[in-house]
Amino acid sequence: MGHTFLCVLQFFLLNTIFPSGHAQDAVLTLEPNWSSFFTGQSVTFICDMREGKDTDWKYRWNKDGREFVQYNSHKRFTLQLLSTSYSGQYHCFGFHRSSNQIKKSNIVSLTVSDKPKAKLTTTIIPVWGSVTLSCSVNPSSGWKYYWYRGDQSTELLIRQDDVFKSNGQISVSQEGQYWCRGGRGEPVYYSQYSQSVTINKLAIPKAKVTAGPTIIPVGGRVTLSCSVDDSDGWKYDWFRRTSNSNEAQVVGEENRDIRVSQGGIYRCRGRRG
Repeated sequence: MGHTFLCVLQFFLLNTIFPSGHAQDAVLTLEPNWSSFFTGQSVTFICDMREGKDTDWKYRWNKDGREFVQYNSHKRFTLQLLSTSYSGQYHCFGFHRSSNQIKKSNIVSLTVSDKPKAKLTTTIIPVWGSVTLSCSVNPSSGWKYYWYRGDQSTELLIRQDDVFKSNGQISVSQEGQYWCRGGRGEPVYYSQYSQSVTINKLAIPKAKVTAGPTIIPVGGRVTLSCSVDDSDGWKYDWFRRTSNSNEAQVVGEENRDIRVSQGGIYRCRGRRG
């Protein structure tokens, strides 16, 4: 009788040390393998029992310690992230159909944020120049940027239209309304459009030549003056032509006012920078 009691006691101790349920060796992974998502994206949970066939098990999914999806035959579960309320801690259970063994996975934390908005920054295009537009989405990793001119329904800008400097920057020289947005993943998940930016070119200032007398007296000179509407910082080039010669630059003259003793048709040009 005493010998029988000892066998029962040994069996009880073994069951206590090696319980039949909740073994901590199932593995939960995500596709894509990110921890942060945006509303409108989807994520697939994969619950791997790491033994036997997938069909030997039934699978259950918990969120924040509560049952989220009841036991079923699918080790993969795809969730459409419709709102930020899907943020939380997820884990899965596997129930073996024959042995009734239960396995519990690791916990995976998921953060779901509102759909981000692209940000577009720029400056005014200088005379004869171009301007760099910069597009960004926060958080910034993994985004490819798409550019539009006109309105949001227009086609994408392509490299023949403008100069793509890098991912997130483009150099433009045409006036217009510009937009951008970011995209990442496969299929592509797009951010919201940026605010629009209207690009305006500065008007090219025109140089103007004025003179006092237009007839040069014998042995004398006349003064010519060159002016530009935006007058700061300019240097001046002077040119002269006659009925017998092509136009040529007047060498050595960069001042606004010059005195000339030769007849002809004079022209000036302002330059700076």
